Amino acid sequence: APDGGLYVPENIPELKIEDVLNDTYSEVAKKVLKGMLPSFTDQEISESADEAYLSHFDTGDVAPLVKTGNAYTLELYHGETCAFKDIALSILPRLMVRARKALGKKDKILILTATSGDTGSAAMNGFRGVEGTGIITFFPDGGVSDIQKAQMTRMQGSNLTACAVKGNFDDCQTMVKNIFSQMTPPEGIQLSSANSIN
Repeated sequence: APDGGLYVPENIPELKIEDVLNDTYSEVAKKVLKGMLPSFTDQEISESADEAYLSHFDTGDVAPLVKTGNAYTLELYHGETCAFKDIALSILPRLMVRARKALGKKDKILILTATSGDTGSAAMNGFRGVEGTGIITFFPDGGVSDIQKAQMTRMQGSNLTACAVKGNFDDCQTMVKNIFSQMTPPEGIQLSSANSIN
């Protein structure tokens, strides 16, 4: 936001538990997003949720609640990169592309993101093959797990780039902030980001 803070909703619409109790994850997402994003049409929200949640998870529940002894565990690892961030970063690219189209924008969306691990591979996977987008992910060399590095550096997609940075996560984040604040993107490119806040 212009004051340096974060944008937050002016109000949060009410959604009663009994209205979603027997819904699939995609159906719940549609109801939540419809209340939170009133400028999107029902069709845009429905298509985005279905594209994100009907085929990118190894369980139809997306995030199943599993009983273990006397407690329940919410399993958030069923996405394609096994990171909990797959849940949000599966739908974000679809909403961004639809928003760009609704606004009549033609620019390519170039996502710049810094990661300490999970965000990078989940964001790259979410934007992989999404028309009109590209993503560059900066990660600390030696600062992510071998699996996370392999996911980012070996993921196939013509719109994906992973960059190892000599430094830590803060150095990666600083690079992204500096690009946003000090560089003018080439004509036809709109910069954006994907991170935990998204």
